[in-house]
Amino acid sequence: MEQLGCDVESFLLTTPPVLHAPQTQHLLSLPIWVLMDEDVRIFFYQSSYDAEQVPQALRRLRPRTRKVKSTSPQGAGFDRMAAPRAEALFDFTGNSKLELNFKVGDVIFLLSRINKDWLEGTVRGTTGIFPVSFVKILKDFPEEEDPTNWLRCYYYEDTISTIKDIAVEEDLKSTPLFKDLLELMRREFQKEDIALNYQDAEGDLVRLLSDEDVRLMVKWTQGLPSQKHLFPWKLHITQEDNYKVYNTAP
Repeated sequence: MEQLGCDVESFLLTTPPVLHAPQTQHLLSLPIWVLMDEDVRIFFYQSSYDAEQVPQALRRLRPRTRKVKSTSPQGAGFDRMAAPRAEALFDFTGNSKLELNFKVGDVIFLLSRINKDWLEGTVRGTTGIFPVSFVKILKDFPEEEDPTNWLRCYYYEDTISTIKDIAVEEDLKSTPLFKDLLELMRREFQKEDIALNYQDAEGDLVRLLSDEDVRLMVKWTQGLPSQKHLFPWKLHITQEDNYKVYNTAP
C-alpha cells in the first residue's frame, strides 16, 4: 500500500490540475482500488467553477420518500392547452428511476407540486420528479393547489431594515417550534447571532425564547386580519446582542 501511495502521489504531481477528455478516460480506466484512493477521488469533485457552468448546480435535494405515479395525463379527453405544463430550459438526467429525464425544449406536463423546489411531471410517456430550476412554467397549477404559504420577516442590522417573504409549506394555522423557526431564519439570512421577535399591540418588539413564547405570538395574532397564503404573525429578526430595539423606558 505504501507503493500505491507513492504511485498515486507521483500521478497527481505529474497530472495537470485540469483534466481533458483523454486524461479523464485514462483515469477512469484505472483499477477500482486505485480510484478509491482519497487523492485520486479529489479529481471527481465539482469545483465552484464547474458549478457555475452546468445545470447540475441548480439541482436541489429531492424529497427522500417520494413514490412516482404510474398515471399519465395523456388519456382520452386530455386538453393539452389547459393542462399545467413547463418547458425544459436545460437537459436533465435523473440520479435514480424516481427522477424524470428530459432534453432542453421538451414540454413536460405537470402532475403535482412536491415542494417549492421539485415538481412531478410526464414527458414521452415517462413520469418522474425533477427540479423546478430546470424548467420554465408555461401554465401553473390552479392557485388553490399550491401548498406554499409565506412568512413575512423584517430583518434589522445597524441602520438597515429589510423585508423578506419566505416560502414555507406549513399550514397557516400551525404553530411552529422555536428551534425550527430559529434554524430557518439563520439559514435564510446567513447569520447565527440573531434573535427572533414579534410586535405587540403597542408596536414594541417582544423577544421569542421558547415554544411557549411562539404559542403566545400565534394566539395573539389569531384575531387579526390576514391575507391568503400569508401567515398572520410576522417575525422581526434583530442582532442577538442588540437590546436597543426594545422599549425599556419606564
